[in-house]
Amino acid sequence: MKLVRTEVAFHSPWMDLLAKTFDESNDPYYTVKVPDYTSVIALTTDRRVVLVRQYRPAVEHHTIELPSGLIDPGESPEETARRELLEETGYQAGAIELLGSMEPDTGRLQNRIWACLARDVRPAEGAAPETGMEVLTWTIDELIQATIDGRFDHALHVAIVGLASFQGKL
Repeated sequence: MKLVRTEVAFHSPWMDLLAKTFDESNDPYYTVKVPDYTSVIALTTDRRVVLVRQYRPAVEHHTIELPSGLIDPGESPEETARRELLEETGYQAGAIELLGSMEPDTGRLQNRIWACLARDVRPAEGAAPETGMEVLTWTIDELIQATIDGRFDHALHVAIVGLASFQGKL
């Protein structure tokens, strides 16, 4: 299959809808181009995971997630992890380690999610969580149980926790 043409069918500040035409078809295949982003497993010195609870309009309910955000131009995934952790939770990171990256949805999306692990995180003096964010800290066992019972169900964030576990980091 050979790509013949790519056109922007719709543009917004958040995403582009691309119409891709391949040599085997006259009908375009639509994909969504969005920026890469980073999610971070943030561990306190007593091995609690810092999470955020927030309202997500796409699913119309509150979710529990890892701190995450879009990678700004010129910023590394680790820099984004550090920035987003502070902005969303008011916690600052000690060391940050890049665990890897994944393709979130190869059937629709043209981006990557970067997985980071932050150790020795602690509340930053004078910092507060972003408006609309409730900060939670759970033990690893509480996170596992919340995944099993569906309270922690953001599939990509579950995959990042799995990746960290597979690497022996948790």
